[in-house]
This record gives sequence, C-alpha cells and structure tokens, in this order.
Amino acid sequence: MRLTYWCEYAWLNGTVEPGVAIETTDSADGGRIADVRTGVTSPPQGAEVLRGLTVPGLANAHSHAFHRALRGAVQVGSGTFWTWREVMYQVASRITPDSYYALARATYAEMALAGVTCVGEFHYLHHAPGGARYDDPNAMGHALLAAAAEAGIRVTLLDTAYLASGFGTKGRGAPPGRPQLRFSDGTAEEWAERASALTPADPATARVGAAIHSVRAVPARELDTVVKWADAREAPLHVHLSEQTAENDACQEAHGRTPTELLAEHGVLGPRTTAIHATHLTDGDIRRLGGSSTGVCMCPTTERDLADGIGPAPELERAGTALSLGSDSHAVIDLFEEARGMELNERLRSRTRGHWTAAQLLRAATEDGHAALGWPEAGRLEAGSLADFTTVALDSVRTVGPPSRMAAEAVVFAATGADVRHTVVGGRHVVRDGTHTSVPDPAKALSEALER
Repeated sequence: MRLTYWCEYAWLNGTVEPGVAIETTDSADGGRIADVRTGVTSPPQGAEVLRGLTVPGLANAHSHAFHRALRGAVQVGSGTFWTWREVMYQVASRITPDSYYALARATYAEMALAGVTCVGEFHYLHHAPGGARYDDPNAMGHALLAAAAEAGIRVTLLDTAYLASGFGTKGRGAPPGRPQLRFSDGTAEEWAERASALTPADPATARVGAAIHSVRAVPARELDTVVKWADAREAPLHVHLSEQTAENDACQEAHGRTPTELLAEHGVLGPRTTAIHATHLTDGDIRRLGGSSTGVCMCPTTERDLADGIGPAPELERAGTALSLGSDSHAVIDLFEEARGMELNERLRSRTRGHWTAAQLLRAATEDGHAALGWPEAGRLEAGSLADFTTVALDSVRTVGPPSRMAAEAVVFAATGADVRHTVVGGRHVVRDGTHTSVPDPAKALSEALER
C-alpha cells in the first residue's frame, strides 16, 4: 500500500523546497520512498499533511541507553570524567534485562519524539552483576533490540568488546575491576563467539555492528580479532578515541604511541570505522583519521557536560573525515542541539563564526550519521531511500519568524526536539502531532523505568 505525505516545506539536497509530495511504499526491506515531487502547491487528496520543515530522519550515532538514568544525578557538584564514571558504574550494577528493556524503550521513544529515526547503541552492558552469564548470553542485547522495535526506530547494535580496566604492565591489559565484570567476555575470541549469536529478529529495522570500547579497555593483542569480526560481516566498527588526555598519556607510556597510532597499526581505521569524540588529537592523528576515511562522531553536549574539551572537528573534516553526531550519555536527547553545539563550540574555541552551514550540520545529523551506522540507504529524501523523515514546526516560539528560505537555519540554530511534530519510519508515523503512536506516555514510561 502506498502512502503520500505532503510537506509544507522539505529539505532536498541541501535546499528548502515548498510544496513537496513524498510517496512511500511498504516493502520487505523496511519501507522506501517511491517518488518525490516538488511544486505541489496543495495537499493531494488523501495525503498525510506535514506542516513545518520536513528533513530526513535524524541519526543518533552514539548512544548508551542506560546512561539516561544518570540525567540530573550527575549534574550535582563538581568533578571530572573519572568521578562521573564511578556514578555510572553504580547505575550499571542495578540493571537487569527486564529493567533495561523498560528504560531503553522509553529512552528510544524520547529519541523518536525528538526526530531520531535510527540510533547507534554502543552496547557493553552484557552480563549479570559480578560477570555471571545469563541463560541467554545476549539477554541484554536482545532487550535493546526489542526496545527499539517497540519504540519504532531503527537500531544498529554496536556490540562492544570491553576486556580490561586499563593498559596494565607493558600494555597487556589489567584485569577488569568488579564494576567492569559485567562488561567483559574475558577475551576477544569469547566476545566474538557471543556477538556472532546476536541476530536481529527483523534485519530491515535492526543491524549488528562491532565496537572497541577504547584502547585502554581492549588490549592491543586483542584488537585484530574485533577487526576481523567486523570485516567478515562488512559491519560498522566504532571506538571511543582520545576522549581524555589521561588515556593518551597512558597509551604513550604502555605502547610508545598515541591511541590513533595504535589503532592504525592494528588495522582498526578505515571507511567503516567511526571514532567517538576524538577530542585530544595530534596533527598526525588527524592526518591518519582523514587519510584512512575514518569517520568521527562528535557528542558536544556530553563533551561539555563531562568537561572533556572541544575536539578538532574542522581540522578533521578538512583532512577527509566525515562527521556525525550523537547524544552519548543523554544529558539531553536533541540532535539539533548537538548540531549547533558543534558549530558554537568551535566559535568559542576559534573566536570566529560560520564553520559549517545549516545544510552541512543537517547532513552530519542525517546522511552521514546513517552511513556511520551502516545504513547508507537512509538519510536523504529521494526515491529509493528509506522512508524515514521528521517534521519540525516553523511556528513555535523558537522557530517562528524568518522567511521560509531560512527554515533550515531556524531549525538548526533555534529549534529543539520539542519542536518535532512528526516522525515517520518506514513510511509509517511513529510520532504524529507530537504524540508517540506506540508508547502512549513516554514521560510516564521513563518515570516508571527510572524508578525500577
């Protein structure tokens, strides 16, 4: 069955067009756009009407769903990334497969309300407290896949190898501490065996990729196994990189090279790889990432919240790196905030304006984010693409005012997730008029999940 959506305005190939009809069709591969017509001045008969600016669905390229439970709790007092991590460990120790499903379902519904149609879940909370295995070794991963399906968004589950608590003697890896036993499979081979058994129920809406938590959490000798697993499946591979200067210093002491150099030496870098944060890089690191076409996912709100620093995004892009965006620890879930945060952070650092246009920032939040998650067929409003899009109001107190030709600028630099009116995934409404269609009260669902 075909459905037609009439967009008051739509963002097509970097420009805002008025009166656009998008025809969608159900299909076995997740629902596609069959046709896009411009110059349609009024809604065709029977069309779904989308008032505002319709853009491709947003891709949240880096998420830790259980971190949603930290919002508010970690904004009290002072500290560093390392003190924040201790609170995160406490929360992680109390989550079960059932409570994780409830929390992730509500968190993913919050994402859908904010226009996110695909999420990259950087998943390392694998086992029971103390490291005991569940009867289903992938119980936590299956909970996440079920949560995304119920919330109506696509997911790339980036199953994460996390094997060590630090570099240890001569970089051999220190044993995981008690809070990290839930994360560890013991060896990369055991990680690969478990991850290989993680099969989505619906490959049209869920895919599995790989992740290396960080060079401090996966010993160098184990990196090759993770790379081979991802290569064999042509799957995306993500890695936290140089988020903290302490990690860089420890890597230099253990291996005599930067984390980027270590990853390059073990074949981790490449066009299917995305580095997360990449905050503290040398000029040589930037050249290696760009020269290998390795992507970088920036998470500006988390990087600000944890006082990590401002990464060299313009330099990375000039070197050949594609940039994507993520909400990471979910201090807020708002890809518009992440997009403008990248630009505004750079303005503060450089004291100049205009590093990226609104169109370039939207591309990072849409097409390039989907590519980083292994969905190259998403992120564009054109025939053949997945029928995933979101509509942002242009008449809210934040967005009303500028001429329609400036709608993209109004959305990127003023809108919030609260301005999202519709989210469509696979040609079907997931959010209609600001209301989630399958999670009737996401705020209540979040409250109940957090109470658990």
